[in-house]
Formats: sequence, C-alpha cells, structure tokens
Amino acid sequence: MRADGGVPGSGRGPGPYELNDLMPVYVISVAAQLSGLHPQTLRQYDRLGLVSPDRTAGRGRRYSARDIVQLREVQRLSQEEGINLAGIKRILELENHVEALRHRVAELEAAAAEAGVMQAQREAAVHASYRRDLVRVQPQTGTALVVWRPKRGGRTE
Repeated sequence: MRADGGVPGSGRGPGPYELNDLMPVYVISVAAQLSGLHPQTLRQYDRLGLVSPDRTAGRGRRYSARDIVQLREVQRLSQEEGINLAGIKRILELENHVEALRHRVAELEAAAAEAGVMQAQREAAVHASYRRDLVRVQPQTGTALVVWRPKRGGRTE
C-alpha cells in the first residue's frame, strides 16, 4: 500500500475499507487511551490548536493515527522536556513549516529534473536537424591580408 493509502500502480486513492495514517477513525475516548492522556486534555489541546482532529457531521472529534502520534509528542515535550504549551505550539508550527518546505523542495527538484530532460530532448532535436554534408573548415594560420579593389570603367592600369 502507498503512503496515501492507495494501491500501488492502481492510480486510485484509498478505498472505502483501506486505512492510512491520516484517516480520522478514533473517537476521543479511544484516542485518549492510545495517547495515554485524559479526554479533557485532548479537548484542551484542541482548543489551543496543538492537535486539531477532524470533526464528524455532529461535531464529534475523530482522531487519526497521525494525531495520536502528535498527542504523544506534545505530552513528551511537556513532561520530559519541560516546554510550556505555547512553546510546543510554536515547535509544531515550525515542524509543519519545515515539512511543507521539504515537500516544496522535492517538487522543485522534480520540476528541474523534468526541465533538464526536456532541454536535452530539444538539444538532441537541434543536433539531429544539422545537415550532414557540411565540411568543417580548418582556420588559416597565416596572417596575410588581401584587399581586392575592382577597377573602374573597364580600364587597366
């Protein structure tokens, strides 16, 4: 299975019964158990914007596997590193920004590689259009200069 949950080579995304890390499937009580946090803590993190789960039509929270990992990281930074929630929010924002930049760099590298291939194809087409009956002329090594001046009126001098 691909990272987006689809089947490799099928050109399709995830099917109705295929799971991936971004699919919101866990209700708050299950997410709390999986992350080792109290459900009220999850609600607080949602209000602060630290971890924002998807919502159902009835406004219930649904957490993905990625959200659970992020909840664990928030807890680790808070408990083990002693970072306050505002600092954790900034760290998460910067990590998301770095990830977006990495994605953009990958896109630009792919575009540059594609442009290089296209340039090589154009160059090959130009070289293929050269006439093959042309002969390379070797430059003269002498330094003499000859000036030709036509005679006027057909007279000879």
